[in-house]
Amino acid sequence: MLGVVLGAGVQLQQPELWPIATYAGVAVGALALLLAAWRSLGAWRPAAALLLAAASAFGMTGWRAAAYLADGLDPALEGRDLLVTGIVAAMPHRNEAGLRFRFEVESAHLAGSAVRLPPLALVGWYGGADAAGETAPDPQRLPADVRAGERWRFALRPKAPHGQRNPHGFDYELWLWEEGVQSTAAVRSGVRDPPPQRLDATWRHPVEQARQSVRDAIFRRVAEPALAGVLAALVVGDQGAIERADWDVFRATGVAHLMSISGLHVTMFAWGAAAVIGFAWRRSTRLCLAWPAQHAGLAGGLLLAAAYALFSGWGVPAQRTVLMLATVSVLRLGARGWPWPWVWLLACAVVVAADPWALTQAGFWLSFVAVGVLFASGPPASRDRSAAPRHPARRALAAALAMGREQAIVTVALTPLSLLLFQQVSVVGLLANLLAIPWVTLVVTPLGLLGVLLPEAWAAGAAAVEGLGTVLRLLAVFPWATWSAPAPPPWAAGAGVVGGLLLAARLPWTTRLLGIPLLVPVLLWQAPRPPPGEFELLAADVGQGNAVLVRTASHALVYDSGPGYSRETDAGQRVLVPLLRALGEQLDLLVLSHRDTDHTGGAAAVLRMQPQAALLSSLEAGHPLQALRPSRRCLAGDAWEWDGVRFEVLHPRAEDHAPSARPNALSCVLRVGNGRVHALLAGDIEKPQELRLVQDGAALRADWLLVPHHGSRTSSSEPFLEAVGPALAVAQAGYRNRFGHPAADVVQRYATRGIALEASPACGALTWASQSPAAVRCERRDAPRYWHHRVAAPRHDGARSGGN
Repeated sequence: MLGVVLGAGVQLQQPELWPIATYAGVAVGALALLLAAWRSLGAWRPAAALLLAAASAFGMTGWRAAAYLADGLDPALEGRDLLVTGIVAAMPHRNEAGLRFRFEVESAHLAGSAVRLPPLALVGWYGGADAAGETAPDPQRLPADVRAGERWRFALRPKAPHGQRNPHGFDYELWLWEEGVQSTAAVRSGVRDPPPQRLDATWRHPVEQARQSVRDAIFRRVAEPALAGVLAALVVGDQGAIERADWDVFRATGVAHLMSISGLHVTMFAWGAAAVIGFAWRRSTRLCLAWPAQHAGLAGGLLLAAAYALFSGWGVPAQRTVLMLATVSVLRLGARGWPWPWVWLLACAVVVAADPWALTQAGFWLSFVAVGVLFASGPPASRDRSAAPRHPARRALAAALAMGREQAIVTVALTPLSLLLFQQVSVVGLLANLLAIPWVTLVVTPLGLLGVLLPEAWAAGAAAVEGLGTVLRLLAVFPWATWSAPAPPPWAAGAGVVGGLLLAARLPWTTRLLGIPLLVPVLLWQAPRPPPGEFELLAADVGQGNAVLVRTASHALVYDSGPGYSRETDAGQRVLVPLLRALGEQLDLLVLSHRDTDHTGGAAAVLRMQPQAALLSSLEAGHPLQALRPSRRCLAGDAWEWDGVRFEVLHPRAEDHAPSARPNALSCVLRVGNGRVHALLAGDIEKPQELRLVQDGAALRADWLLVPHHGSRTSSSEPFLEAVGPALAVAQAGYRNRFGHPAADVVQRYATRGIALEASPACGALTWASQSPAAVRCERRDAPRYWHHRVAAPRHDGARSGGN
């Protein structure tokens, strides 16, 4: 069992896959060798079983990965307009900009010729709007009411799965891999494109059809969308229905795990169903003689829990939980007493064998560590149950105390792991979970499920959600509601987890106290910083937008905050806030070069997280961000020094701030240097501003350049590049962005001058330090995994680089 987990874990570390035949040979050979030599191994059997099971799991995992990857999108089809027919495979998710849904491809044609696409695509239909909702939808092209199970024909433009790659960031490509999605696509609904066409309704995906009907019914019955969204999340697993403000409260109070169909919900449902079935079974002597009531309850609870997991979307966490429950149920049906470590490890091995990539998921580790802690800290199995109180009130009090004890133990044990995974723990989480777990699992969720049969119950469920939300909001407003710490290195996190387990284990107190020193490294860890007189730049991978973190020995600023991806999420929330938290940064300054939303989209999230940060920008007085944090105007001539590093604003001038000025022309240009090495952050200035800086004799010389305007043809003029003379230039742009950034002729200009050009799609987040200016770290290239999309460096061969 341990070998299965270790073998799969080792394979997941591979940057590239081997040939599929190699994996097949390793898997089959290891199994054959184990079976053939088992009798002759003698005392070496445990070690041989561990090694050969690990080799077999390694081979099987690689075999599955290679077979899956071979079915991916043909790169020649990326960015081509295809006519695709297929089935809507899951209930769509709608926001202000449009729809997103999973599409099961049946056929695809390019210019009348049949082509092959991966079987499942994630499709966006924005009806003339962009994904961020900045462009208003065209009323004539608004997405239709798409239903699960319907057959549609769309003009689609497919792309390979590609997400942002940042330190401590969410791995979107791994998530798509786990979900079986091998391409993403956008519906082409322009005046020259074939109009989307609903062909017919089918009986395919009946569960998804039922889920969509229930979700729509919840929103019709519950007037308040925020309350309806929570009920929809708990009943049909639509986490996208929960509003962003509510997610912020749930995360701050540590109850976010309750608002998705997690292992806790499925386990509690199984427990409740087993209790009801067992109670009913005991009412019949004939049934009890045929099969013991506890076995009937166990099997019935498992089946109903699996049905609940299926109806709630059959998400990966729910699948893992059903597998774990099935494993434990089979052992219990055998009527033998298994030691808890073997039960725990077998459940873990079964889940990993079914889904090896679960080992990369935070939820897997939190769930299994929590279960292991409860096993290890629980009362001995041989404890006399006759000592339990008989009075119902005393039994209820004892159950409440036991629940509080278990929650406290899990909180202590999981704190180091939470800091490693999320760099944040909720200080009020213990109290919030003591209130929310029984309320959500015993009141809100049952009322939500009852509403499927009796819709009137949804009103009571909404009232229960509102009451819980009121309490959680009160807890979330405390300034100490959450505690953040820098991401510890693996060795410190491992020591902290062991320390937490020791404190929670059923051991003598003298032994438990040994866990306290092990917690010290993870609790007091500080991320390394540049020494005095040096600075470091991290160009985050935010897609089509700018965001650069500049750090000195004791100060930090962020230059631009990336784009808004939709009305629900942005680069601040998704990239910058987790990054700053993982580094333990307290920003001194947020610089917004100009008002365009690909530079300011994440500013609100950053400012909310960093209340002490000042704001420097060229925003007009009436801009909404001015109400959140008054801004100091960005003006040429401003300068300051931090830790021996000088910061100079080179543009714009005071007279440039005219009402008629174009936003790009007002971009703050910031030069950072220590007298030996310099970096230039140029925003979206264009050729006129570049030429004026050159003619004015501005101090432009720099070793590191943030490519102006993402590599647009309107910027990076030859005189400007000659004046700057960088060794390295960084173009922050989105993968296959619609602007074609960086443009091929711009790439050629950099290549002609021998300037190394790195672009976000191929590099991911880029880290550079003044101490070693020749060294560059690209997150996508330096920390690869085989499920990550490989992107070629920007080309200058006349092709339209990176664009559609």
